[in-house]
Amino acid sequence: MVTYKIQMDNRRPKSDGTYAVSIRITYNRQSTTFNTGVFINQEFWLADKSSVSPVHQNCALLNKTITETYLKVQKAVIELEAENDFSFETLKDRINNDKSKPSTTKSTPFKVFAEQLVEDMLSVNQTGNAIVYRTTINRFMAFVGNPKLRMIDVDYKLLESFKRHLLKEGMKQNTISNYFRTLRAIYNKAIKAKLIDRAKYPFLDISVKSERTAKRAIMVDDLRSIVALPLPIKSRKWHARNYFLLSFSLIGASFTDLAYITPNNIKKGRLIYKRRKTGKELNIKLQPYAETIFQYYAGSNTKYLLPVLSPNIKEDTMQAKASIAQWIKTTNKWLSKIVEDCKLECEVTTYVARHSWATTAKRSGFSIELIAEAMGHEHGNRITNIYLDNFDQAVIDEANSKVISLIK
Repeated sequence: MVTYKIQMDNRRPKSDGTYAVSIRITYNRQSTTFNTGVFINQEFWLADKSSVSPVHQNCALLNKTITETYLKVQKAVIELEAENDFSFETLKDRINNDKSKPSTTKSTPFKVFAEQLVEDMLSVNQTGNAIVYRTTINRFMAFVGNPKLRMIDVDYKLLESFKRHLLKEGMKQNTISNYFRTLRAIYNKAIKAKLIDRAKYPFLDISVKSERTAKRAIMVDDLRSIVALPLPIKSRKWHARNYFLLSFSLIGASFTDLAYITPNNIKKGRLIYKRRKTGKELNIKLQPYAETIFQYYAGSNTKYLLPVLSPNIKEDTMQAKASIAQWIKTTNKWLSKIVEDCKLECEVTTYVARHSWATTAKRSGFSIELIAEAMGHEHGNRITNIYLDNFDQAVIDEANSKVISLIK
């Protein structure tokens, strides 16, 4: 498998102090680089985004040049892999000699291009998107039954057949919608990479509706039953309830966000962290529930506050994702047993804590706008949100305190 990524080569500065931005290509543990022609000072390079900082006066033009070079390399790599003729020499020949390029709409395999997108995501630790893409690719290719399916073969007729197949299998509407949204994203990336002409776009007449997700919140009385249930300390049910109540008392923090919390995230009695999903920073006053649970697990991990992730696991990798997923699965298993013990007629998972906090807050009279901001969402639409002031932090603290008090 060939991998490639955008980087700044900060080993050899030019006489004016600038560094070259290049595409690093790795194959069989050997690497080479392809120059983008962009040279900038190190202060203007955003390594985490592989792009020129917006503060640079020519950032738009420079980033356009970098992207075009990256797509050029990507296209050449995919073509050569499809032809089983990849080497650094043939790659450079292909990039530097446009006349040697074959007709990509006739030769580019869908699977080769799509799996390269997955590898690109994994190389920058976008494991969530990588998993979504890989699941879709596997399901689609299993239906097609042809690993050499070309990009040009992905047409309206094939996509409609795939949709009918999924419906016959009894797949949920939202899952089908997610598959098609991913397939559409893959096709759009292929268009940008010049692997297929935009005129071939097959999704204009494909209609896949989404269904409104069923509410997952549980009632306050159910929450009180879970809190009051006598459980042996350190038992698996006891730990599962701890994680559930910790999420609830932190305004519905996701299990993934909880897993990544470190002592550095707690400052002066407040938890300050960025949501893994959106990157938005949240600032939450620690209520007694959260403080007690954090204190119990203190020292159980040398890096994180909770004993979910091994300190040696690299963040946001497939290994980290798999570890968190297993913890969620196990926690949900014991939460379901708690529900049985409480004789409740509802489903309780780690994610229910988030829905339940929002629903409890709404039923307590708090506005949707306040609830949205407390949970890290935008309130209103993108236009009206510009004109709305942020709520005072003390107001959000008071709302959370009141919601938690209802389940004691």
